Amino acid sequence: MSVSKETPIRDLLTKYPKAAEVFAAKGMACLGCAASMFETVEEGAAAHGIDVDELVVEMNKVLQK
Repeated sequence: MSVSKETPIRDLLTKYPKAAEVFAAKGMACLGCAASMFETVEEGAAAHGIDVDELVVEMNKVLQK
């Protein structure tokens, strides 16, 4: 699975629990947030003022290890 801006956060966390570490390092508490059930990576990043392109690149690097 490759992470994109359109990837639903819920799907990402379900398939790759390690993604929670990346979100947490950016100040995004997606694992405990109700909004993560329906938001995409792009929507979550925007809500936290995070550059989505950088987040997607970092997420893909971490999850491919």
